[in-house]
Amino acid sequence: MTDARKVPTNDLPAYQPAAGGIAARARAAAAPAPTYLSNLNPEQREAVETLDGPVLVLAGAGTGKTKVLTSRIAHILSTGRARPGEILSVTFTNKAAREMKHRLGIMLGQAVEGMPWLGTFHSIGGRILRSHAELVQLKSNFTVLDTDDQIRLLKQLLSAENIDDKRWPARMLAGLIDGWKNRGLTPAQVPSGEAAVFGNGKGGKLYKDYQERLKILNAADFGDLLLECIRLFREQPDVLKSYQARFKYILVDEYQDTNVAQYLWLRLLSQNSGGVVTSPRVRGEVGLQSNPVEGDSPPAALAEAAPHPDPLPASGEREQRNICCVGDDDQSIYGWRGAEVDNILRFEHDFPGAKVIRLERNYRSTGHILAAASHLIAHNEGRLGKTLRTEDEDGEKVTVTGAWDSEEEARGIGEEIEQLQREGHKLNDIAILVRASFQMREFEDRFVTLGLPYRVIGGPRFYERAEIRDALAYLRVINSPADDLAFERIVNVPKRGLGDATVQMLHDHARRRRIPLSEAARQVIETDEMKPKARGSLRDLMTSFERWRKQSEVVPHTELAEVVLDESGYTEMWQKDRSADAAGRLENLKELVRSMEEFENLQGFLEHISLVMDREGAADEDAVSVMTLHSAKGLEFDNVFLPGWEEGLFPHQRALDEQGRAGLEEERRLAHVGITRARKRAKLYFATNRRIHGTWSTTIPSRFLDELPAANVEITESKGGSGWGGAGGYGSSRFDNLEAFGSSYSTPGWQRAQQQRGRSGGGGFNESQSPFSSFGSSASRKRPMVIEGELVAKSTGIESDFSLDDRVFHQKFGYGRVTKIDGNKLTIAFDKAGEKKVVDSFVERA
Repeated sequence: MTDARKVPTNDLPAYQPAAGGIAARARAAAAPAPTYLSNLNPEQREAVETLDGPVLVLAGAGTGKTKVLTSRIAHILSTGRARPGEILSVTFTNKAAREMKHRLGIMLGQAVEGMPWLGTFHSIGGRILRSHAELVQLKSNFTVLDTDDQIRLLKQLLSAENIDDKRWPARMLAGLIDGWKNRGLTPAQVPSGEAAVFGNGKGGKLYKDYQERLKILNAADFGDLLLECIRLFREQPDVLKSYQARFKYILVDEYQDTNVAQYLWLRLLSQNSGGVVTSPRVRGEVGLQSNPVEGDSPPAALAEAAPHPDPLPASGEREQRNICCVGDDDQSIYGWRGAEVDNILRFEHDFPGAKVIRLERNYRSTGHILAAASHLIAHNEGRLGKTLRTEDEDGEKVTVTGAWDSEEEARGIGEEIEQLQREGHKLNDIAILVRASFQMREFEDRFVTLGLPYRVIGGPRFYERAEIRDALAYLRVINSPADDLAFERIVNVPKRGLGDATVQMLHDHARRRRIPLSEAARQVIETDEMKPKARGSLRDLMTSFERWRKQSEVVPHTELAEVVLDESGYTEMWQKDRSADAAGRLENLKELVRSMEEFENLQGFLEHISLVMDREGAADEDAVSVMTLHSAKGLEFDNVFLPGWEEGLFPHQRALDEQGRAGLEEERRLAHVGITRARKRAKLYFATNRRIHGTWSTTIPSRFLDELPAANVEITESKGGSGWGGAGGYGSSRFDNLEAFGSSYSTPGWQRAQQQRGRSGGGGFNESQSPFSSFGSSASRKRPMVIEGELVAKSTGIESDFSLDDRVFHQKFGYGRVTKIDGNKLTIAFDKAGEKKVVDSFVERA
């Protein structure tokens, strides 16, 4: 018999648990969750772990948007779903991209390398373009033009077409082209009506010539980095397919801020095979700069972009793309620079079957602040809907304070900040958020008086703005002829044909004789050293300075400033400028003149300015932050002051007049953003009187105040002045009390406003919901009417006091003649500004 032998155990095949089997799932369940997952709330974790198919993460203010986005990337990498080079992650700023990489390194415990496709839209678009430059008639080493080079090139094209650069500035054309590129429009796709608005109908041809010239120069501008990339994808299906295959996951930050070109670029990369990619209905900005002055809303007209056929074959369906867009429709506040909120609103339409995950738990603000912000934004119709909540304490109620005028408003806020400082609060935790940049001036002056350190975020301080420095330079030369720095600054501003060669000649002459530049100029114009035309311009300038200097002895300094700005041609220079920030600069100049009223003479004013300009704190100094609401997005502070909540300023009248309901809803989103910047205290202010465009106007509180919930708001008394009508004086007779102040409030515009309050009826929200019933009912407010979807400034039942052919004067547009009357809305043919539609309370009989 043969002995039975045992089979050696090492001859048995090793046991391997079945992938996805019970044992594997049990082991995974027993394993501790990675740190980056354990720190997430349920909604955040769902957004991170939902990796298949399209996902829209609606991330409200302070709900951990960046945390979710970076955790999602970490989860994709750690689970082996994709390698770093297979993830496309798009941000809006390089700073955001760097922060994401830093956070990823912390989450994964090592530096993140090999993520070449994490960056801004334009940086990634530029990288793709350089790899395939020959396919769009460029070379891989093409140059990206900056704004100055772009303007110089456009000036050459204008000259070649014999187009007057003063009437049709190159900067205006640059803004038009930038707007067209933001909407994904090539020269052939620009609507004929839009192309005709520039250069007597030559706008389209100039755009075409500009693009051709760029190819000859082997150059592209900023807009081309996406526009040419879109063209590449449409014309080269194989290239598009290669990138679609490369990117297993696409992630997009701040999706609500994407413009049409960015939308089309993303859709091409993320679409299935077959179908048609179309542009959404968008507001086509005309003359839009990429960075218009904040506080201004550029003109916008609805335009339908043409559909763009998908370059992929219609046969066969690919798997659903793994695209995740993170954003907040309630924080879409950049419509004036091309952002299209409809991109996020139509996500579920663009990606059928998409999963929408709402992040509503806020980790920033107290309960009262969130309740007020949520109740306000709920009045918007164009939103997907969510309600912010917190598990923390309710905290202090949102306060609303009325001030007699903007000066009292600044004093009151200054005193509140001093009180907070005495209680131990850091100035770095305090911010003032204004709707328009001209509001900053009074706060800056007040802080200098109080000795409170401050910083302006998102732009220069008021007195450091270029137009203010120019105006001050004129006044400094009048006050002190030996001020060479001021003289040199404005000798050729506006342009007088006195270029660098002339200035160098004056410097040489002044050094040889040890005299100031202005004296050197007086001597040189009496010789033949200069060319006749330049000598004549310099002589005129010196004669003007002599005249202004004599006027300064007898004319009030505020009136002198207006005369100088007018006669020098400086105001006219900005009036003719068609760029988006020109109106804001003119507004700032008027605010400068207004600020001079507080001083006895020009010398006293200039001494005050020197003190303001001398206050240069260190970057890490404890200081109050002052900025516009647009600059505040993404920031947060313990204490936030929000001044200027008045009709016409906030919501801004220009947004209402030019964009209708869409403009009103974007203004409301801006208010929502402002309130949610506050962690512990949000303090809203309005002034009953404010000087706008150089004219005192009696204002009414913003409609947004009516839309705040009474349970979360407290009405407080101004600490900045004596008030009126009792302790703060905001009783039921608030409007009536003004009549006691006599003729200063009995102008035709004021009387019409009073009539409107008495005659209007209906509208508004339930008074029981508003803490401002005592401020005069919302039904008595001046509410614009909505006619066929367009919001116009027209009062119900009010007939204008003006008649056809009346000669009128407008503070901004000058003299004109009434050509049409519609209620209290006038169409006026202005002598210099052309035909405009204005509300009659803004004009007076000439």
